Amino acid sequence: MTSREPILVIKDLHVAVEDKQILKGVNLTINKGEVHALMGRNGSGKSTLGYTLMGHPRYHITQGKVLFKGKDLSEMTADERARAGMYLAFQYPVAIPGVSVSNFLRASVKAVRGQDVPVKEFRKELKEHLTKLGVKEDFLSRYVNDGFSGGEKKRLEILQMALMKPQMALLDETDSGLDIDALKTVSAGITALAGPEMGILLITHYQRILNYVTPQFVHVMQDGQIVLSGSGELAHKLEAEGYDFVTKEPAVATQSRT
Repeated sequence: MTSREPILVIKDLHVAVEDKQILKGVNLTINKGEVHALMGRNGSGKSTLGYTLMGHPRYHITQGKVLFKGKDLSEMTADERARAGMYLAFQYPVAIPGVSVSNFLRASVKAVRGQDVPVKEFRKELKEHLTKLGVKEDFLSRYVNDGFSGGEKKRLEILQMALMKPQMALLDETDSGLDIDALKTVSAGITALAGPEMGILLITHYQRILNYVTPQFVHVMQDGQIVLSGSGELAHKLEAEGYDFVTKEPAVATQSRT
């Protein structure tokens, strides 16, 4: 059961990038404890929504409002959003040569928690999550995403999420570039981290990750709007019939349903 307490409320959101309107009236409400999947073709605006919510400076809200834990996101910088409990896992994580995974993770945790974590405590917590994600300890001495496989990059994203303990997780095509074994491992990590205090927005093209991470709600985005919402069964219909069956209808605010 979820607490039915809204953690993210998006109202009539319009977003432009370099004067080009990408989002054209997105409405969505995510309560604590809920997993929502956002699906749609390339270019429909899915990733734009994620970047906007996280505060990317190229994405400008031209109309509408986003509330995170009741606070207007437009008043918060990207780092303030992260400290408040929002997390974005990137579709294409960048490499940072010269920065070890261990140092990167510890710096991330310190930045979000607002204080240094004792080495012994940090190492213990880190090892627990490494085991859950099936990651070897020598992974920590490598440079961030430098020469990583697709599966290793996504494991690092989920490992970082586990340590940062967000209340709202935005997962942008986490299944991209994963073989079936990596997909199962990463999905198991997401499922293990999900809980009654966290909302999850899982952005994806394909239904396959939803075989392992079960959403309560599925939304279809077309041309910058959510045009259809339903239960997890909607994802199976999309997989079977493609996006052509979706007829564009006026987008409405999506609330949780019993």
